[in-house]
Amino acid sequence: MTGTATVVGAGIGGLATAIGLRRAGWSVTVLERRTEPERYGAAFGIHPTAQSALDRLGAGDALREHAVPYRDAHIRTPDGTPIARLPLERIEHTAGRPELLISRPYLLDALLAGLDAFGDVPVKLGERVTDVEALAAGQDLVIGADGIRSAVRTARFGDRSGPREVGTVAWIGIADMESPVHGETWGSGRFFGLTPVEPGRTNWYATAPEATTADELRGLFARWHDPIPGILDATDPATWIRYEMRHLYPALPSFVSADASAGHVALVGDAAHAMTPNLGQGACTAILDADALTRALAAAPPGPAGIAGALRAYDRERRRSAQRTAFASRTLHRFMSTERTRLRNAALRLLPG
Repeated sequence: MTGTATVVGAGIGGLATAIGLRRAGWSVTVLERRTEPERYGAAFGIHPTAQSALDRLGAGDALREHAVPYRDAHIRTPDGTPIARLPLERIEHTAGRPELLISRPYLLDALLAGLDAFGDVPVKLGERVTDVEALAAGQDLVIGADGIRSAVRTARFGDRSGPREVGTVAWIGIADMESPVHGETWGSGRFFGLTPVEPGRTNWYATAPEATTADELRGLFARWHDPIPGILDATDPATWIRYEMRHLYPALPSFVSADASAGHVALVGDAAHAMTPNLGQGACTAILDADALTRALAAAPPGPAGIAGALRAYDRERRRSAQRTAFASRTLHRFMSTERTRLRNAALRLLPG
């Protein structure tokens, strides 16, 4: 079926959804409260399942043009001792393709280019949505892709579910050097990650107690194994990004409002299931949401009943899966951040190599 849709939010989930809807023949408008496209951020890990979804959305080739494979990564102790291997080899063997890493700006550019290719999908910047119900009344469908503080979610589902802090600050950056090792180093109450992102550069991320400053961050990791201190030294502190880790809590009872009289609404990405970044699945789940929602709508019969049925099918396919991933990510955060490192490290050594 086809119809008219407004996507609120021009991040990964919103742009991917807009592409999928337009490919299905819908008339689409994208509204973004920022006055310019997002250019911040470091690397996204794209799992093979999300790569397949991007292929179905027609953006797979653009992804691979700038992405690098992620292989041979370990979990280490602060002195550099490997204690477990990340399951990247098993992922590649099972899926027949590796996990990929791509800089956030490259992925956003690829999705924006995919929309531009249609020539008739406006992306309106500086548009803050304040009246969701009026917006829904004038469209066949409104998609809330407006992040963890989603105005669409609050308007339609209330404020019971909202951002919850986990008491940890994350720092991310890209160093102008290549790391000889990749993976994560887990210490007591903090950890540090290193991944490739593009030739000659390394993506890094670190967590620390909430009150930690940039100068204190250097001190926290000054005695950790090489190349961690050098990676921090090779990154301009002005480019470091600091954010308080949050997740959406409690979990929503539905990702959709399929009541035609109130206007059809669906949530994707962080608006539906914002999670801590420990599993590296935030971008993947948003892409999978976009793919599932647009597939369901493309296969639906015409009319309001068809839209309602497609939204319910999307909710059945994605809600429990995404919420399980979010729960697993929160659980992993607690495990990684524990101060009972001896027990944790012993458990890690039991994992298959």
